[in-house]
Amino acid sequence: MSEREVMEYDVVIVGAGPAGLACAIRLKQLNADRSVCIIEKAAEIGAQILSGAVIEPQPLDELLPGWRDNKPPHCIPVSNDSFSLLSKSGAKKLPTPPQTNNHGNFIVSLGALCAWLAPQAEALGVDIFPGYAASGIHYTQDGSVGGAIIGDMGIAMDGSQKASYMEGIEIHAPLTILSEGCRGHLSKQLIKKFNLDADCDPQTYGIGIKELWQVKPGKSQPGTVAHSIGWPLDKNTYGGSFIYHLENDRIAVGFVSGLDYPDPNFQPWEAFQQFKNHPKIKPLFEGGEILSSGARAIVEGGYQSLPRTEMSGALLIGDAAGTLNVPKIKGVHQAMRGGMLAAEHLSEHADGKGYDQALRASPVMAELKKVRNIRPGFHRGLWLGLMNAAWETITAGYSPWTLKNHADHSAMQKLEDYQSPERNWTQRELAPRDRLAAVYFATTAHDEDQPIHLQITEPDICISRCTQEYGNPCTRFCPANVYEIISEEGNTKRLQINAANCVHCKTCDIKDPYQIINWVTPEGGSGPNYQNL
Repeated sequence: MSEREVMEYDVVIVGAGPAGLACAIRLKQLNADRSVCIIEKAAEIGAQILSGAVIEPQPLDELLPGWRDNKPPHCIPVSNDSFSLLSKSGAKKLPTPPQTNNHGNFIVSLGALCAWLAPQAEALGVDIFPGYAASGIHYTQDGSVGGAIIGDMGIAMDGSQKASYMEGIEIHAPLTILSEGCRGHLSKQLIKKFNLDADCDPQTYGIGIKELWQVKPGKSQPGTVAHSIGWPLDKNTYGGSFIYHLENDRIAVGFVSGLDYPDPNFQPWEAFQQFKNHPKIKPLFEGGEILSSGARAIVEGGYQSLPRTEMSGALLIGDAAGTLNVPKIKGVHQAMRGGMLAAEHLSEHADGKGYDQALRASPVMAELKKVRNIRPGFHRGLWLGLMNAAWETITAGYSPWTLKNHADHSAMQKLEDYQSPERNWTQRELAPRDRLAAVYFATTAHDEDQPIHLQITEPDICISRCTQEYGNPCTRFCPANVYEIISEEGNTKRLQINAANCVHCKTCDIKDPYQIINWVTPEGGSGPNYQNL
């Protein structure tokens, strides 16, 4: 086997999200001679970025002081907020929580924001390589991280080389920065290898599903931000909605369901569709058309689930570390702050040593500490969670205790032990009709003749134990209909993996009760191609 081609940089960043791009820009601002590259698995920068998103602009003000004179596309100042509690047929306005007071913030397409940031990084001399998936870690002889390995392209499903085969290269660097986003493929490996989560709680997550709509003229009020809790979720399932009004009669709508839900029959994608068909919500979208849709996991563990972010030769930043502020429903400003802090730390400590301590002493961690008890407070149900959130808000997080987080997969109950609530969900009328239609609007694309990137480490469990104990919940929690149980002759069944449907949300990797699904990166450029999500 031939040795791979090698490229050398001072710093290699994996992932062109807000954390990685902010870090790269700040690195070059501080030292123009430092060589920096970013590897991004999407075919275009921003094409696999999905978030609400309402952003706090302070990190952008610091990073690019003149940005307001040349704003990114789809960047709308917030004009008003609302927060509601939904029942099946009604809605009650509640006081807007301080954490979701968005005065001075901006509604953005995070994909468009990243696509806008990338040329500014390149103008400073950053090399950006979209369409190349970092599939592995290069280790030095002493076991330190020494860079990233680009996955081979043109490999057939049976492992043979196709005519289009191209061997991946290795990018070596004294420092590798993991900015892969939530539940990153390489970050997960490094957290395990270096035992980075030994002194923290398990990380917890939600699944966020989002659509962009073109509504009838006059229905969108640009700058309007609306959030809700309650229906269609039961009291034991954490989550809520967002509706953000953009320009040109466009509205972004989404729903987040906490992945610590206990009901094996719960369907996050269907909950979102039910929300859209609520009598107070549906009129906003009637007569409109869906433009784009997608899904991604959201890191929710916060302060007590933050792993050590520093190891020999590498750092974790942004959602790869877990810095999102759940009560604010915001992670972009935290990701950018963390990325900029990493760059500033490297200007004084080229090996990255001490970054974890610097992060924990920074405003990033101070913000997480104040709200550390709000999300886990909902483990005890909606009403106790709301009362706890009010207390933690009043006391600014100065409670003398820190509530524990637990791994999401451990929360799912077996069929025989859990009585699913009567949801009384309604007949839906708005698009999309089913999950396959949603995949169409995600414009996801994979070469079907490539190795399946959803690895089942113990496939026999799927048809034996999982069918009996949980009823194969992967067929319900996946928003893209990747997993299907197929009946065959002789009353036998098999699990079919429709890997080409995958939108890379990582929910299966997180929520599978046996932890036997391992999401790995597919061929570079594969996956969703989101439009302004």
